[in-house]
Parts: sequence; C-alpha cells; structure tokens
Amino acid sequence: MTPLSKKEVESHLESLEGWSYNEDAIHTTLEFNDFKDAFSAMTRIAFEAEAQQHHPNWFNVYSTLEISLSTHDAGGVTEKDFKMAKTIESIVSEN
Repeated sequence: MTPLSKKEVESHLESLEGWSYNEDAIHTTLEFNDFKDAFSAMTRIAFEAEAQQHHPNWFNVYSTLEISLSTHDAGGVTEKDFKMAKTIESIVSEN
C-alpha cells in the first residue's frame, strides 16, 4: 500500500469527527462511561482489527481510550487506516 499525501489524509479526515493527523498517523481520543464500557469497546475493536489485519496503537486509562492508526508497512497513513477508523466509529456509535 502507498501512503496517502497530507492533503489526501486531511480530505479523508473531513468525514471523521474527532480524528486528527500528526506524526504519520491519525489519532482520536474516546471517552466512555467507565472502564467496563471502554474495555468492551476495545474488545469489539480488537476483533474487527484482527479481521482487517490492522492493529491499532492504543492506550487506555479508566474510561479514556486513545487510538492511533498508521500502516507500518507503508510508513504512513493509507486507505486501510481510514477503513479501520470508520469501523471504530461504527462500533463506538453503537454504544
């Protein structure tokens, strides 16, 4: 996969709320009611990530989940990252 240009990334970000681009990755921070809800979302995201063969970098403390997506093999952000981001948005919107 070929990394997207900064302009292409910024254009794709217009369709995602709460995501930003820096350090060759797209990032979001999600807030949940409590740890159980955050961990539940992480579990659901993990199954989808495995199905897409895309594994996010993430950090969780109590009810906050920080996620960063990039395609390591490509050295930047690709269409694969935006597919995963949309999957994450779908999972989170179901809560």
